[in-house]
Amino acid sequence: MSGVARLLSPARLLGVVSGPAEAAIARLAPAGSAPRAQSHAMRVRGHRPWPAPDYPWLQGQTWRDLLFAHWAIPEHELRQAVPDVLPIDTFEGQAWIAVTPFEVTGLRPRGTLPAPALSRFAETNVRTYTSIDGRPGIYFLSLDAASWAAVAAARASYRLPYFRARMAIERSAQEIRYRSTRVDDGARLRLRYWPAGEAFHAEPGTLEHFLTERYCLYTVVDGSIRRAEIHHPPWPLQPAQATIDENTMTEPAGIRLPAREPLLHYAARQDVVIWALT
Repeated sequence: MSGVARLLSPARLLGVVSGPAEAAIARLAPAGSAPRAQSHAMRVRGHRPWPAPDYPWLQGQTWRDLLFAHWAIPEHELRQAVPDVLPIDTFEGQAWIAVTPFEVTGLRPRGTLPAPALSRFAETNVRTYTSIDGRPGIYFLSLDAASWAAVAAARASYRLPYFRARMAIERSAQEIRYRSTRVDDGARLRLRYWPAGEAFHAEPGTLEHFLTERYCLYTVVDGSIRRAEIHHPPWPLQPAQATIDENTMTEPAGIRLPAREPLLHYAARQDVVIWALT
């Protein structure tokens, strides 16, 4: 795509046109609300490994009660599920795959408020890691969501492998109970999880930083690598514990998880803005 075409793309034009409305949301939305926190996320940038894009972001999301469940696996086992054009990032010789259940709230296009019926739903991602041009990012093997609208929109706009699932989240003072069954092939996740320590920000060079502090996603469309930039404050990670009763989320990709316990981290909330796919 030429530079002129990128400047005149619908996503960028929408970002520019929505500027006054987004400025009003940043000023007037209630403190602590998802729209205000998303808009204010751009004020915290010093932790980024590269500058955020110099044009407006496209959508905001707030992720709640997110569990990172990571397993180290040999790179060759993961290779079958990742396009050949994408390198697989490793840490001390190990590749990693994650299953991440959470709840999306406050989903909205830039310059608008969240639509009550469409902006909140459960989601589970299966992800691994890749870097292109020195930019560490995420590659999604699958993304399951309880919202048919979110599945359709994300497949069309971000060309991501979203699937419709029947999902439920139950919260108590002690734990989060989470269930998901994919409509297409029955991939299942059933677990309980809870934070088990104080919140911290991962330090550069650590495994936790390698796994979580990534500010773009990658997908492959007709053999070409596409990227969408992401921004959020540093992850407020907490050690976590979980009881996993059922997890077949990686099996449709041909990956059987190791029998050992995963590395677990919890994040109560993350406020995120996402740019259009380029």
